[in-house]
Amino acid sequence: MLHPGHERRKQQLTSATSRARETNSSQQDLRLQRENMKAVLCLAVIAAVYCAVEGKYSAPKTQVYSRNPGKYGEENVLICHVSDFHPPDITITLLKDGAEIPDAKQTDLVFNQDWHFHLTKHVAFTPKEGENYACKVTHGTQEPKTFGWESNM
Repeated sequence: MLHPGHERRKQQLTSATSRARETNSSQQDLRLQRENMKAVLCLAVIAAVYCAVEGKYSAPKTQVYSRNPGKYGEENVLICHVSDFHPPDITITLLKDGAEIPDAKQTDLVFNQDWHFHLTKHVAFTPKEGENYACKVTHGTQEPKTFGWESNM
């Protein structure tokens, strides 16, 4: 049989152990709640940024020109510059008589502080009389638009 002082000490230890478990459990619950709140807050920020950025649809401004004045039979560079558009989902195709011109080069997509983008595509060409050169721009889900190049002749 245990001494009455030992019995009391045993009850105190049992009680202390129980309180410690409850405290640890509460701390774990608080940690989980904080982690969940962080996750929810991060998702809310991402959603807000996405809505703010994606809500800014802007049709592209398109310029088609050549590096030098357009003269038939002389080497030149056909350039299509597309600017001030959003979202950045865009395709630029350089055309000769309606067919894509191979080996065209494109710059990297660049954006301004207001999240409007610009992009340039170019290709070497030698225009001949009767040929038609153009730039076809497909922006997002919009219908493609074609912009013609005009020589100086």
